[in-house]
Amino acid sequence: MSTQSDSFLGVRIDSAPQPFQIVQQNDKGFGRFSLSGRWNHPEKQGQVQLRVMREEDSTVAVPWTSTEAKADGTWAQTIDNVPVGGLYRIETRYWQNTTVPAEWSIHGDFVHHVGVGDVWIIAGQSNAAGYGRGPVVDPPRLGVHILKNDETWDIATHIMNETTRSQHPNIEAANPGHAPYLAFGKALHDVLGYPIGLIQTSLGGSPLSQWNPVENPEGALWKNLMHCLQLAGNASRGMVWYQGESDANLDVGPTYEKRFADFVRSLRQHLGNDKLAVIIAQLNRCPGAAGDANGNRGWAIVREAQRRVGLIGNAAVVPTTDLSLSDGIHTSADGNVTLGKRKAMAALDIAYNRPSGVWRAPDVVAATFKPDRKTIELTFQNVPTRLNNIGPVEPDFVVEDETGPVKITRATIPSRDVVRIELDTEPTGTTKVHGNYGTHPSAHIRDAEENLPMLGFYRLVVR
Repeated sequence: MSTQSDSFLGVRIDSAPQPFQIVQQNDKGFGRFSLSGRWNHPEKQGQVQLRVMREEDSTVAVPWTSTEAKADGTWAQTIDNVPVGGLYRIETRYWQNTTVPAEWSIHGDFVHHVGVGDVWIIAGQSNAAGYGRGPVVDPPRLGVHILKNDETWDIATHIMNETTRSQHPNIEAANPGHAPYLAFGKALHDVLGYPIGLIQTSLGGSPLSQWNPVENPEGALWKNLMHCLQLAGNASRGMVWYQGESDANLDVGPTYEKRFADFVRSLRQHLGNDKLAVIIAQLNRCPGAAGDANGNRGWAIVREAQRRVGLIGNAAVVPTTDLSLSDGIHTSADGNVTLGKRKAMAALDIAYNRPSGVWRAPDVVAATFKPDRKTIELTFQNVPTRLNNIGPVEPDFVVEDETGPVKITRATIPSRDVVRIELDTEPTGTTKVHGNYGTHPSAHIRDAEENLPMLGFYRLVVR
């Protein structure tokens, strides 16, 4: 272990990227390593030098760079041309510039296992933190790393939102379990071929108000997010978001769309990146709350706000209602693996322009009356093959007119992207359709080959 005295000979590193840290690349594909420390040599006539080496084969990524060995015994240097990739080690030495061969210069400290790639923020509530239970194959991988709650970097593994030496406010009430985002990081790593860093900031049960500085400038989770970003270099490629359960009610649900847009705008402004990618999950089921009228409408309102996330630009929403649960509200471990990969496909598409799979779910675009006004046809986009059903179609929809609910007598799929709904009576006045409504929708409508469920929607006016 190094000493803080001046008795050492050579170069000490006091500030540098941490071991296992992933540094966000810039738009030219380079990362910046900033280092500082102390040096000591009795002759006082040399230079501090640094270089960056690829750990996989010990080839040079950035050759020896000299920096001033200051008279007060300190030095500082920024290397801003580290190419995307890694993992790297950073080496230092004290070079006297004499007849002694350079490779025999006085030794210095090293930093190991640093990468340059993309950093993704994990934010939201318990399904972002991950409460999946049960065995599932989802091992850690060198090159997919995480900034933990103790403010150290490490290889990412489950449990992600653990409390060990935590210095952050996002401490769960109980130990979480399996999360979607190791699978997310590995799927990106598979395609991109360079390191992925994750910043875990989510907290179970957290409402949007704790994240959105526009409605709550003192929100603890917003402040923690800002702090974690600072630790990671105030740069990120995007955010994966899973939240909304705590806002799925008639009190705050109707303003969710605007408040979420405010949060994203604030985050983008902080990072100076109005194209920061945002990948969200539309709410899964909550069978424990089934039958609650306030909850049913609240969950439908939030799902509709999430369906419209594309309006904020460079954002995507993926479905979850096909994923199994571990309890009354949390996606299971195997469901989380599917969700992580699904979000990675969305990220590869909108953040990297590298489509690598089908992730866009069937999404309604129009509702029209047939001439008898007792039949409604729903037209969908994003249908890779054809619409299919794994159970009765009727429970997937609710129709309301100006007097209240209208009974659905039959629902069919007459063509690849159309659902036909037959009603008991002709509706009165303005008529609206909801899909995958409430806390516990049946979610029987799927794409036949990809098995993606349709996105839930709310208050679609029939024309």
